[in-house]
Amino acid sequence: MTQSSPARRTVPIVSGVIGLIVVAFLVVLAGASPSDGVTASSPLLGRAAPVVRSETLDGATFEIARRRGSWVMLNFFNSTCVPCIQEHGVIKDFVESQSAKSDAVEFFTIINDDNDAAVKDFFRTNGGNWPQVKDGDGAIAVAFGVAKVPETWIIDPNGFVRMRVVGAVKKGFLEARMTELYGQSEGSQQ
Repeated sequence: MTQSSPARRTVPIVSGVIGLIVVAFLVVLAGASPSDGVTASSPLLGRAAPVVRSETLDGATFEIARRRGSWVMLNFFNSTCVPCIQEHGVIKDFVESQSAKSDAVEFFTIINDDNDAAVKDFFRTNGGNWPQVKDGDGAIAVAFGVAKVPETWIIDPNGFVRMRVVGAVKKGFLEARMTELYGQSEGSQQ
């Protein structure tokens, strides 16, 4: 009769404990509520936005320089990112509210470390009719210094970076920031 070694008996117990910890972590992460969004500093603030050239999922060319004359928001996104998923409805509402304005913000999702099919499926399932921009090699994320998704960047009509928002946003956050930025913009033109 062979006896099992203490190490062999310990492995299933340790594996079980690690599995429980991972499951508990995922449950906490999935149930976490989004932050109010936190504006963060960046060396890009007040400077010209990085040169960005890419393609959208529907095959259109995207160049940030062609957006001059409009306020632009870039939201770095991944379809498996829990905070990205949590803020998606808020972003949909924001984009819809902008569509009725004469000075509407142009909104773009920048796909961060994800595949096209997953992103298309996410938007088909969850809605959202704004362009999704490919960043297959991560060059756009690197140019903006994105630490983790979601991050939202606001660029003014002159092409200057005005704000960086780290983390998921809650209802009303983007509207409030844009009201703030519109006011600053008007004040600097007088």
